[in-house]
Amino acid sequence: MRLDLTRNGLQVEKAKVGPLGSSLFDSAVSVSSGSDTKWVLEFIDLGGEMRRDVWHAFINEVITLHKFIREYGPDEYDESLFNVYGARKGNDRAIASAINGIARLQALQYLRKLLDDPTKLVQFSYLQKAPLGDIVLQTLAVNYWGGPLVTGFVNTRNQSETRPSDEIADSRNHVFDMDGSVYLQKWMKSPSWGSSPSTNFWKSTSVKGLVLSKNLVVADLSLTERAAKTSRLKYHVVEKTQATIDAATLQGIPSNIDLFKELMFPFALIVKNFEKLRHWEEPHLTIAFLGLTYTVLYRNLVSYMLPMMLMILAVGMLTMRALKEQGRLGRSFGEVTIRDQPPSNTIQKIIAVKDAMRDVENFMQQVNVSLLKIRSILLSGHPQITTEVALVLISCATILLIVPFKHIFSFVLLDMFTRELEFRREMAQKFIKILRERWHTVPAAPVSILPFQNEEARSEIYLKEIEEQSKSQGNQSSGKSR
Repeated sequence: MRLDLTRNGLQVEKAKVGPLGSSLFDSAVSVSSGSDTKWVLEFIDLGGEMRRDVWHAFINEVITLHKFIREYGPDEYDESLFNVYGARKGNDRAIASAINGIARLQALQYLRKLLDDPTKLVQFSYLQKAPLGDIVLQTLAVNYWGGPLVTGFVNTRNQSETRPSDEIADSRNHVFDMDGSVYLQKWMKSPSWGSSPSTNFWKSTSVKGLVLSKNLVVADLSLTERAAKTSRLKYHVVEKTQATIDAATLQGIPSNIDLFKELMFPFALIVKNFEKLRHWEEPHLTIAFLGLTYTVLYRNLVSYMLPMMLMILAVGMLTMRALKEQGRLGRSFGEVTIRDQPPSNTIQKIIAVKDAMRDVENFMQQVNVSLLKIRSILLSGHPQITTEVALVLISCATILLIVPFKHIFSFVLLDMFTRELEFRREMAQKFIKILRERWHTVPAAPVSILPFQNEEARSEIYLKEIEEQSKSQGNQSSGKSR
């Protein structure tokens, strides 16, 4: 079986294989195209998956190489190739570079000095996913296909001597290498050329050293080396960020619950203080809060609140930054501290996971029941309750259209802060009790569970239904003819 790896749309993946079509051993590579063609190569290696990973890197590099040529290189029959010296050999240069990378990877495989991921040792495969790797690919394209403009040449088709067109000679949007080699604008088919990092990189390509060739610059770096350095610095930043994420990823459901509680503590503290204000535990603070709120509301200062809050937040963040740089907040400022879980054996861990899953299941059941009740109300599962809810919604809409919003908000705020007072507590509790009892009487929408059916069973049932329909139509037609 032969599969062309130069086509567009190919995908290579690591696959699991096993006897009788089972997926037991992670020891294969699958190459698939847009059609149903799939090529699977299995590696029998009891020592590990490294041999499979190396061949995965080989195949992926070949596919990515031709993707790079299609995306960054000129078309094979482009007439402008004859206007740039050496551009016709650009494909050969790219292929030779990929071959050298595969040969290096093969040599390291024989020496048994491979990394955990062999894909990092082949350039085209790695640069497809590396941070700012598209800039390195652009410099490689300029290196492979770029060259000096040809002022005159003799065509191999026995035509007269020609010169480059005015569009090629006068355009200012071409890309130039260190030695003056030109990469034409019409070859920039990749959308990565229009990105902001790419534009900033090509604007800062001034040379400070002595240029001997496009790959050799004394006291400075070539374009490819500059792009590789930029990508490497970005990779270190991404790697450092990922390291903080990995360090913050805890193992075990109880530890993650404790971390979530610690992170939600500031919001819980805000809610707790608001409840203190609402219950008039400190009357002077409640009166001050209500006075400030009503002043903002009736002085038409609501539109200024959000900008003011954002400014206060920004000033607070900058103040924190300044104090941290001065060392006044301590080294441990900003760290989240939780208590470690007590040591437990396997049985205790299984029981803890089971309890946590039971709590999650109960929560999901309550949410599902609430959503089914809302669905029943919206779809008139209980006509009387649907009518009541519709009338309430119409009344609320009418009030919102007639009464200004600030009066409605002030009334809701006053109701919220007087609900726990002595003269309103009993009435509010009765009203909430009536709403709760009414909510419990709302029926949930019915749920039906169909038996499991695979695709073959579904197709058979579909064919049977079609046959029954055709038979019924035939009987009806025969009855009419009689």
